[in-house]
Amino acid sequence: MSNRVLIITYYWPPAGGPGVQRWLKFVKYLPDFGIEPIVYCPENPSYPITDKNLEYEVSKTVRVLKQPIKEPYRWANLIAGKSSKKISSGVIPKQKKQTWLERFMLYVRGNFFIPDARKNWIKPSVSFLENYITQHRIGTIITTGPPHSLHLIGLQLKNKLNVNWITDFRDPWTTIGYHKALKLTKRSQEKHHKMELEVLNSADQIIVTSKVTKREFQLKTKKPITVITNGFDNHKVSRPEKDQKFTLSHIGSLLADRNPSQLWQAIRELIDEVDAFKNAFQLNLFGVVSEDVLSSIKKNGLGDLVKIHGYVSYNEAIKAQMSSRVLLLIEIDSEDTKAIIPGKLFEYMAAETPILAVGPRDSDVEDILKQTNTGHYFYYNQKEAIKTQIALYFEAYQTNNLQVHPIGLKPFSRRELTSKLSKIILTN
Repeated sequence: MSNRVLIITYYWPPAGGPGVQRWLKFVKYLPDFGIEPIVYCPENPSYPITDKNLEYEVSKTVRVLKQPIKEPYRWANLIAGKSSKKISSGVIPKQKKQTWLERFMLYVRGNFFIPDARKNWIKPSVSFLENYITQHRIGTIITTGPPHSLHLIGLQLKNKLNVNWITDFRDPWTTIGYHKALKLTKRSQEKHHKMELEVLNSADQIIVTSKVTKREFQLKTKKPITVITNGFDNHKVSRPEKDQKFTLSHIGSLLADRNPSQLWQAIRELIDEVDAFKNAFQLNLFGVVSEDVLSSIKKNGLGDLVKIHGYVSYNEAIKAQMSSRVLLLIEIDSEDTKAIIPGKLFEYMAAETPILAVGPRDSDVEDILKQTNTGHYFYYNQKEAIKTQIALYFEAYQTNNLQVHPIGLKPFSRRELTSKLSKIILTN
C-alpha cells in the first residue's frame, strides 16, 4: 500500500469517552480506500476515562507508534485528587462554587500550559517524527485536537519537512466554552489566538465537525475547510429489549452549565398531573454528572426517580441507547456551543430511539435532527413545548407505539465519512 498517512492523536485505546471514537473508526476504514494509516500517540497518557474493550477494535495490522509524555496531571492528581480529575475530564465547577485550590489549578492550567497541559509532548514528538516521516516516506500527516498542542506538532513538522498537513478540529480552539473558565490573562489570550491563527494559516487542509466552526474559521483563514461530522458505526452488540419503564436516558457528561432547569420542571409537572406517568417514569444518567445538575434535579423533586449509572463501556452505552424509551441530548445554552455536535448524537440516531434535545438556538444539532427525522429540538426556555412532547412520547409508550422513523442516515455512517476523508487525503 503506497498511500501512507500519519495520524497524530492524544486519545487512543484504552482511552474511553467520545474523544477516541472519531479516529479509531477512521483508522478502521481507511485501508478500504487504499490508504495505510499509521497512528502516533502517547505511551503513558493520563486519560480521565479508560475503556479496555476499545482495544479490541484496533486492527492487528495497524502500526501504532508510541512515545512517552510528561503530564502535569499526574502531579496534580497527587496534590488535588478528585478536583484534578474533574478538571482534566472537563467538569469545571461554577465560579461561585470553586474552591481556592480549583481556582488556582485553573489559573495555572490556563496561563502556564499554553495551549494545554500536553505542551511538553511537542518537542520530543517533533524530534522523533521528523526522522520517522523521512525514513518511511510519509507524504501526509494529520493532527487532531483537542488537545490543540498536537496541532503545534504538525506546525513544526510542516515547517521542517514541508509535508502535507491536515488539521482536524473535533472542537473549536479559542471559542470553546471551557476556554473562558481558564482564568486567562490578556497575554495568555493573545498567545492562544496567535497560535490558532498560525495553525489555521499554515495547514494545507482543515477539517471541522460542524458548519458553525467552518464559518468561524473562514473569517480567520483562506485555507480550504471541509466539514466531516462524527458518525455511527455498525455494532456487533445484539439489540436488547426495550425498558419496561418509560425511561429518559442521558449518556455522557452533564457539566455544570448543561442544566436545563425547565426540562426538570416539565417532568415534575407531568408527575404531579398524571399518575400513570409518575409510576412509569425513570431518569437514567450515564457518565459524569456535576453536583449542580444533581442539585437542580433534586430541587425539582426527582431525586427518587433518577438512577445514576456512572461511566459505562462503549458497548454498554450502545445497549442503553437501544433499550431506552427516549434519549436526552443536552447542550449548554450559549453562543459558544452552537458549533458543538456531540458525537453521541449520531449513535443516538442509529439506535432508532426518539431523541429529545435541549440546546441553543441556531445549532447544527437542530438541523441534523430535522434532516434525519430522529427527534425534536427545544430551547432552554420552552418548558411548555418540552412538556407537551414528553407527554406525546408517553402516550405512544402506553400504546406500545413509541417509535422513530429515521431518513437519510447513510451519509453519517463511519464508512461513508471515511470515504469523504480519503478523498481529501488522496487529492492533497
